[in-house]
Amino acid sequence: MHNKLYFVFGFICVLFVGLIVRLMYIEYTSGEKYEKIVLSQQEYDSTIIPYQRGDILDSKGTVLATCVDVYNVILDCKVLNANEDKKQTTVDALVRCFPEITRETIETQLEKHPDREYTILAKHVSYEEMSAFEDIMQDEDTADTIAGVWFEKEYTRTYPYNSLAASLIGFSTSTTGVIGLENQYNDVLNGTNGRAYGYYNADSNVEQTVVEPENGYTLMMTIDTNIQAIVEEAILQANEEMKQETEGAVLGSDNTAVIVMDPNNGEILAMANYPGFDLNNPKDLSAYFTEEELAAMSEEDQMNVLNNIWQNYTISKTYEPGSTFKPFTEAMGLDSGTLHGDETYLCDGSEWVSGHEIHCVNRSGHGMEDLRGALRDSCNDSLMQMSYAIGPANFAKYMSDYGFGQKTNIDLPGEASTASLVFTEEQLAETDSNLAISSFGQGFNVTMIQLASSFCSLINGGDLYQPHVVKKILDDSGNTVQEIAPVVMKETVSQEVSDTLRDYMLTVVDEGTGAKAAVEGYAIGGKTGTAEKYPRIEGNYVVSFIGFAPADDPQVVVYVVIDTPHVADQSHCSQSSYIAKNIFSQILPYLNIQRIAQPEAE
Repeated sequence: MHNKLYFVFGFICVLFVGLIVRLMYIEYTSGEKYEKIVLSQQEYDSTIIPYQRGDILDSKGTVLATCVDVYNVILDCKVLNANEDKKQTTVDALVRCFPEITRETIETQLEKHPDREYTILAKHVSYEEMSAFEDIMQDEDTADTIAGVWFEKEYTRTYPYNSLAASLIGFSTSTTGVIGLENQYNDVLNGTNGRAYGYYNADSNVEQTVVEPENGYTLMMTIDTNIQAIVEEAILQANEEMKQETEGAVLGSDNTAVIVMDPNNGEILAMANYPGFDLNNPKDLSAYFTEEELAAMSEEDQMNVLNNIWQNYTISKTYEPGSTFKPFTEAMGLDSGTLHGDETYLCDGSEWVSGHEIHCVNRSGHGMEDLRGALRDSCNDSLMQMSYAIGPANFAKYMSDYGFGQKTNIDLPGEASTASLVFTEEQLAETDSNLAISSFGQGFNVTMIQLASSFCSLINGGDLYQPHVVKKILDDSGNTVQEIAPVVMKETVSQEVSDTLRDYMLTVVDEGTGAKAAVEGYAIGGKTGTAEKYPRIEGNYVVSFIGFAPADDPQVVVYVVIDTPHVADQSHCSQSSYIAKNIFSQILPYLNIQRIAQPEAE
């Protein structure tokens, strides 16, 4: 008996040794394979925790773009089907709390996908709706009547001021900015998703780890919401007045745009476009087309219209600046020494140049004009005579110094290139007519942001600042991550020339073509512009006004452009000056710019 027991014991020991050796062999040769099999059979719980896209603020902290919590309603068909006694009450609660969810939709999902654990019943429901359902789930009396429903948190972009600064701010689809700052700073505004993950161990306990999301950075703009609102109201008012002149017109002009800028640092205080759109519903064209017209348009046609409305005219469209360029011509002559300031010119109404008669705005002639008078009366004839003294080499050099033909590199997407739209020195020398028409702003193209930035250098002493619309980047706690400092790109003219030009342009508003932009009690300088568009025979114009205040120490520049005003006589349209006056009259007191002291009556 003892021998038998020893034999059995020895045999069992051999079996255990063999089993151990076999297990060691399996672990060595196939351990990774079987580990994956085991892990794949365990139940995991993994949830994405979404990041919050950064806000966009104005210069005083007003929120112009932000994210709000929304929730996806998730149905676990497997769980709800396993709780037959709770099915009806759960369906009733869902239908009652979420109007977009129908009873038929839920029942169809439960029937067709009985074992599915993840079904989205509704997307982006509000916090209020979600909270109402959660109250049912957490109430002592009703908690046991709900099963198989949970919520997935997301964020949706919203714009509290709807259409304000629409083309400047832009809009985004989930995590991708489409236009404007939303596009330019997309990577800055975006963050990184977090994740809660884990698995159920053998004891049915959840082993879970949470990696918190990293929210996107916030942009603080140079834009002042109050000034922006004043500008947009002035634009809208002027276009409503122009619409009244043209029966049945949907728009008052093809485009109206305004830039308000601080000439001493390149900051944009307002940037507005007409026609506009609602950032919360950017594809809505009902303001411009009837339902019948929209139904008749193809998707491609609608997208073409939308792309035109979404474009930021101030940086994306090019045009001939017209007489707003005349101060630049006089400045280049004075700064180069080819003009001395004491010149006079006889304006007889036109100049014969290269076999062509080029007319002045006054075809009867202005008579004798000096430099101040040429700007005051916007005399083409005098400017053409100045260009001969300046010459092609100087003219081309200063065009480059002013930044025309080059991008400003403003921190916005879609800035148009004008590199091929300005005359080279060779082209200016090739024929006198190119030089002559360039002197009064025809024959070459600019963008609004180019001309506005360069004009600031004419009146601030010669500093050409890089324009920008973002002044700070903040983290989600409000701490400054980056501060955008003013950047001087080059010097354009001397302080003396700048002082002289300011004085000349004060006369333009006090006595000349810019008188309609004058605001009582303020010294405002500026220049009007009218440029006939191609093809010339159609009689369409770009009318504009650029001005600054106060004249002796400029703190703000306002540039207004109306592209094709829908009025009977476009060439004499004064709406650009009226818009500027409207804006100046409101923003100068707002900026605490003091009125000129009036002499006391005797």
